[in-house]
Amino acid sequence: MHDPVYGTLRVQLKAIREDAGLTQTELGDAFERNHSFIHKVEAGDRRIDPVEFCRWCLACKMDPAEAIAELSRVVKRSKPHP
Repeated sequence: MHDPVYGTLRVQLKAIREDAGLTQTELGDAFERNHSFIHKVEAGDRRIDPVEFCRWCLACKMDPAEAIAELSRVVKRSKPHP
């Protein structure tokens, strides 16, 4: 969570949710999590695992592979975090 690119992931996840027109509660309901889970991920208080990432994207009608490709471009441009 201390890697600057993780901040990009959090911004991306929030944008995916907002672009889908979902509230935190609606997204949480879509994959059986409460709104506090969504808030904690977006705020950087909780990491998200790959399965949760895929569920997040799918609940927002977003192809997880597209989202990863977008994030991958950011990672490639960034410097490694010690």
